[in-house]
Amino acid sequence: MTATAPHSEAEEAAAAADAAALAGFGYRQELHRTLGRYASFAAGFSFISVVTTVFQFFAFGYSFGGAAFFWTWPAVLLGQLLVAACFAELAARYPISGAIYQWSTRLSTPAFGWYAGWIMVIGQMVVVAAAALALQMVLPAIWSGFQILGGDPAPFSASGAANAAVLAVALLALTTVVNVLDNKVLSAVNRIGVTAEIVGAVLIIVLLFTHAERGTGVTLHTGGEGGAVTAVLVGSFAAAYVLIGFDSAGEMSEETHNPRRTAPRTILTALVSAGVLATLLVLGGLLAAPSLTDGRLASDGLSYVLTSSLGDGVGKALLADVVVAIAVATLAIQTSATRMLFSMARDGVLPASRTLAKVSPSTGMPKGPALVVGVGAAGLCLLNLASPEAFLAIGTTCIAMLYLAYAMVTGPMLVRRLRGGWPAAGDMTGGVDETGEPLFTLGRWGLPVNALALVYGLFMTVNLAWPRAAVYDPSGGHWYFQWFTALFLGGSVLLGAAYRKWRARTTDSASLSPAPAETSARLSPASPRP
Repeated sequence: MTATAPHSEAEEAAAAADAAALAGFGYRQELHRTLGRYASFAAGFSFISVVTTVFQFFAFGYSFGGAAFFWTWPAVLLGQLLVAACFAELAARYPISGAIYQWSTRLSTPAFGWYAGWIMVIGQMVVVAAAALALQMVLPAIWSGFQILGGDPAPFSASGAANAAVLAVALLALTTVVNVLDNKVLSAVNRIGVTAEIVGAVLIIVLLFTHAERGTGVTLHTGGEGGAVTAVLVGSFAAAYVLIGFDSAGEMSEETHNPRRTAPRTILTALVSAGVLATLLVLGGLLAAPSLTDGRLASDGLSYVLTSSLGDGVGKALLADVVVAIAVATLAIQTSATRMLFSMARDGVLPASRTLAKVSPSTGMPKGPALVVGVGAAGLCLLNLASPEAFLAIGTTCIAMLYLAYAMVTGPMLVRRLRGGWPAAGDMTGGVDETGEPLFTLGRWGLPVNALALVYGLFMTVNLAWPRAAVYDPSGGHWYFQWFTALFLGGSVLLGAAYRKWRARTTDSASLSPAPAETSARLSPASPRP
């Protein structure tokens, strides 16, 4: 007993320090702090879910860029590393759930921060739907019985798109249940799933490289539906979709031990490890594919490479690991969106804020947001029943929205730096965490890194949202899919503006701030206000 007492006292002291730090931002500790360093890493890595997203978008990237689309992966990784470095600085100083919303609000104005959070949470819902739809790329390749509707499993066919919606809704029902159960259950599933994904990814890479049919020189050939410019701009969609969500480690800060020190490191390690694995997976697939010209890579992607090059037995066993990765990714993304909704709701800035801000004392889980995200994502998945083009429209829309939300953080951060206001005046840490260790900082590199991060983010947002008919409406006759990203983004902003206008007319400024008796927040001058 006496041997374990100091350890217990140390844990209690650390928990008290974390709770006190959160109280400094005006919030009570309601979410349960159960995440260590690996669990925090898993939160970011599972959102990225390199196996899920590479399998989901490999065929698309190859169809437009040919083998040369490989080079977009290191390029996008470098751009996202610039953004992640900025986020690491913010995670050290503002370890609060709803990271994008909280960071943008504190760096700019409450109104600007609200729109950043609004765009981010809707984008996250779309990402949840897109991740769940990825099951269609894998399950029918394992067993034809998973093709419940129709006979063509290709995700861009009518029957494949409809079947994808059915499989996705079933998965979302499962992840929603896990997201309302318990923080410890969620963390355990996440850790186990991420470990299985990393082991599976490494094994797939090794097997692909040992079954190579050609040399690396093939990556210098485009061979897709467009020239070199198309290969770079459209081919980069795949990498852009994969390498997002690293901010999830920041989203889970209120459930992480010593988040000021843990979250910055796990944000960066999650992105770097996922980026390296993804790049090697793409290269291995290109080298091991039985053919680069028979059209199978552009239609069936990596699933075709695994089953053709490694044999049905080994290939399907590895595809089963991909299914686990897809399920865990959907779970993690839904969790991240849930925390964003919760963070905004406890500030009283969303419809039904009282309900959405409630946290179960026994489980430490905000159940209302989990249900909203699950139902919303399922509704988006059903768009696949309308047209196969919805699969791609949903995927690219979510990326564009997240990139824009990221820019709504790096933009105000750059303005602060240029005005000499970084670290922000509200940063009460003195540059150290609760243990006295220095916080993560970019130092003199902060300004150039921040500026490049913003330029990269805005460029990619425009690139992703650009209404290319060949990309979004290849069969023609669906103008709304060609403009889907711009229309969805514009509609989301208009809906948010309409809500804010209605709220301002029906409530006075005092009632807009959540009362302590009604929500979990205890606002301090450092806390965001609507």
